[in-house]
Amino acid sequence: MFASPRRVHAFGSVFLAIGGVLIGACDAHGEANGLLGPLAIAAAGDGSQIFIAAYDARRLIAIDPATPDKPVWELPLPGRPTGVAVGGQPAEILVTLGEPDGKLAVVTPPGKSAGGAARLRLIDVGHTPHGPAVSPCGKYAAVCDRFHHHVRLVEIAGGKTLAKFSCEREPIAAVFIGDGSKLLVANHLPLAPADGDVVAAKVEIFEIPADLPAESVQSAAKAIALPNGSSSLKDIAVSPNGKFAVIPHILGRYHLPTTQLERGWMNTNAITIVDLTNLASLNTVLLDSVDFGAANPWGAAFSDDGRWLAVAHSGSHEVSVIDFPKVIEKLNALPPAPKAGYGGGAYGTVAGVPNDLAFLVDLRKRVRLPGVGPRGVAVAGGKVFAAEYFSDALAMIDLKPIGDKPIADSRLKAIGIPLATKQQISIERRGERLFHDAELCFQQWQSCASCHPDARVDGLNWDLLNDGIGNPKNVKSMLLAHQTPPAMASGVRGDASAAVRAGIRHIQFMVRPEEDAQAIDAYLKALAPVPSPFLVGGKLSPAAERGKAIFDDPKIGCAKCHPAPLYTDLKMHDVGSKGRYDRRDDFDTPTLIEVWRTAPYMHDGHDTTLDELFKTAGHGQYGGATQKLTDEQWNDLIEFVLSL
Repeated sequence: MFASPRRVHAFGSVFLAIGGVLIGACDAHGEANGLLGPLAIAAAGDGSQIFIAAYDARRLIAIDPATPDKPVWELPLPGRPTGVAVGGQPAEILVTLGEPDGKLAVVTPPGKSAGGAARLRLIDVGHTPHGPAVSPCGKYAAVCDRFHHHVRLVEIAGGKTLAKFSCEREPIAAVFIGDGSKLLVANHLPLAPADGDVVAAKVEIFEIPADLPAESVQSAAKAIALPNGSSSLKDIAVSPNGKFAVIPHILGRYHLPTTQLERGWMNTNAITIVDLTNLASLNTVLLDSVDFGAANPWGAAFSDDGRWLAVAHSGSHEVSVIDFPKVIEKLNALPPAPKAGYGGGAYGTVAGVPNDLAFLVDLRKRVRLPGVGPRGVAVAGGKVFAAEYFSDALAMIDLKPIGDKPIADSRLKAIGIPLATKQQISIERRGERLFHDAELCFQQWQSCASCHPDARVDGLNWDLLNDGIGNPKNVKSMLLAHQTPPAMASGVRGDASAAVRAGIRHIQFMVRPEEDAQAIDAYLKALAPVPSPFLVGGKLSPAAERGKAIFDDPKIGCAKCHPAPLYTDLKMHDVGSKGRYDRRDDFDTPTLIEVWRTAPYMHDGHDTTLDELFKTAGHGQYGGATQKLTDEQWNDLIEFVLSL
């Protein structure tokens, strides 16, 4: 049905024309005194241009890999770009604009359109779209509607949605595989009770129906489970021969108490390799070294010949260049069962790879970048390009010095290519950088964002030592943390400022200047809620309006503990939620703002949905009359809470 996938990522430009009308021109490198925030990057199919998506500047920037310091063209965008793909008929650039009323921007480059100016048209998609992909035939695009939890198939020329595929949680990247009749989708976070035995994000495979358009939302034909603790998936890269897909992610060891960081005790960083012939996980390989973490893997890309895989480590400010065929060769040579002499463990076997910090020794080179926060990565013209989000720059690594030498012996170096004049950054921006920076952590195993992606939640329980050992708690969102004391589910920190400082010392195992904690405070205080996907035109739906009346009813009692505007009374309460590991009965009342994106629920994450929380676990029966609600009233109440 389709032919072979190509993916890219991009930013801003020369002229903007909508509907054939020229509406403006822009100077290069963004607005005066503004930041670019290069986020996503990829190469044109022939490698002639690199496209960079500037999230903060809302721009698409095109450069020539041969002269990367001179932008070829730029285009302002009517939203914040989150991803880019190249393809279509004729060749166009597709950019997802990550707003609540998300758009897919279809950009015709200069020279390809009438009049010579870059042209842009917009297609309506879902809430905060990410990860666009173009079908091999060039007619269709897949778009991840992240907060609607589905992927849509769009006809590029006509802008019509042809099908939707229901995903587990926050789809963030997609690729067409095989002949284009299947989609491979990476979910950002897990969706499961956090107190269960296995909590991991999934990669899902969808069959594209032959009879498009398809009216109904369809579920996955197959799910590929990642190892226990997998979260924060960001990207998918497909090998040029179409045999393998690589997904970067964090592999958390959440079942262990957070007493140390050495040897990846708390968080490791990995790629999962999917065998696309058998549609199954081949294995999960750690990107860390024995005594040095490769924190927060983000983007991944292959060289055109498939020999080199480049993976950006956004927390430790590096790119790993990996000899991918030798990794596959080594994996295929491993025995399936533990060998004698390993103390009963599985090292040296297929089963031991996800725990083997030495697996990539001699098979990759970690290249330290000149800038901070690499995210998207692309390979073109024998060079690796990484978008350095916090430096407004590109990092470039020339692969030619490798030659015929083993990759571990190569002398690869990265050079920085500024995309904008260096700007004075605010304390909030510095705090955002520090929140995502693993240099705040002993041996750079993790950053604050490892457990709090987007300063929200990772869906896991962690046994922090704030309230003793052996009683794990679910990760809380940082949104409104400074406005809703106390901090931590057990209320053991008086406020979020105290928790920030305790986290640096007792979770990152570092001593840092007070200025760092103050900057992180400023960043977290500046966080703003994302409008709920349950709103209709920015307002409550009729069902949510009915639910609001129920919520505010004194007889029901919801507003007693969750009063507006913060939807918390800032107090500790016993609501009968004590679990088997808890040493207390009362817990902090969380804000309900953005509760639609913070599952699983309660202090130990034992309820995956609000339906389970209210109808099965009976939350709300303490101090209220919720047991008298009908199913319709329950549904209305849940609709309101999910709209906050």
